[in-house]
Amino acid sequence: RPIADLDAYVEQLQQFVYHSGAFMKPLFASAKRFVREGGRARIVFTEGEDERVLSAVQVVVDEGLAIPILVGRPSVLSARIEKFGLRLRLGQDVEVTNPEYDERFHQYWTTYWELMCRRGITKEMARVEMRRRSTLIGAVMVRLGDADGMICGAVGAYHDHLRFVDEVIGKKPGANIYAAMNILLLNERTVALADTHVNDNPSAEQIAEITQAAADEMRRLNLAPKAALLSRSNFGSGSSASGAKMREALEILHAQSPELEVDGEMHGDCALDEALRLRILPSSTLKGEANLLVCPIVDSGNIAYNLLKTAAGGNVAVGPFLLGANAPVTILTSSSTVRRIVNMTAMTVVDANVAR
Repeated sequence: RPIADLDAYVEQLQQFVYHSGAFMKPLFASAKRFVREGGRARIVFTEGEDERVLSAVQVVVDEGLAIPILVGRPSVLSARIEKFGLRLRLGQDVEVTNPEYDERFHQYWTTYWELMCRRGITKEMARVEMRRRSTLIGAVMVRLGDADGMICGAVGAYHDHLRFVDEVIGKKPGANIYAAMNILLLNERTVALADTHVNDNPSAEQIAEITQAAADEMRRLNLAPKAALLSRSNFGSGSSASGAKMREALEILHAQSPELEVDGEMHGDCALDEALRLRILPSSTLKGEANLLVCPIVDSGNIAYNLLKTAAGGNVAVGPFLLGANAPVTILTSSSTVRRIVNMTAMTVVDANVAR
């Protein structure tokens, strides 16, 4: 579809991409630089036929944020590109991995079978799964070096995607668990929440690991982490199991990561209101507003994130960031917008070019 006013289109595109403000601008600049300089920028989009994914990939191509690979049937991709008024050219702007036929698929399913043959997966099951599960295709592509990173999860349940990531890519050295972190770019503050998707009721040791992994990810994004371990108990005011767990996690963090600014257990308002916190506990080691909110169970983390995201209206949600994986992988959620997919594509490219 021809563009009537190219200058107006370019301005609109720039406003769309950079609406995320100062937080995203350096990350977009880095992703573009990695693409220009021949860095690791081949990102496989496992739900390539999804409208939001295709629209996001159009922005990614126009802005030079990545080298996209779409998992999808070429005939379906072509029809939907035309239907949605996009300009993507298969084989030129984007590479295509066809789940119905690809000459690499024998290598892909045998790789999966070799990984899983002692876990109940037969050759026939591996062959069938490789045709049916686009996230499995993407994960094997990353493992074999046919892609530098993966974007999945726009369709389906988070844990279904995580299962294939775990089976094929696994945890990075030193990681015992996975976790998910989301960032909200609010008008008055930037806040990260963890764990929002993975661990139902993590132990104190796991809370400590989640906090440390989230803090490390924030530093990589040029954010100085100030962590609050949240609970309905406020510095020992209650006898809840979650309060005791978060206090134990704090002790572990103080021993393992003395450089990390962290305190707890505390209420959510104390985390964001320094005056209130100091009135209750003048000796609190957390200064200013917390920007990393660590929740005691995944329900509270997920509920808090979705409430804040919706109440904040036009503000930008970034994530989820998958913590603990041994490769640059982003598992989206079914509510992901085009803007969020674009943002996480840039994040994944940057992740692919940072030493793990």
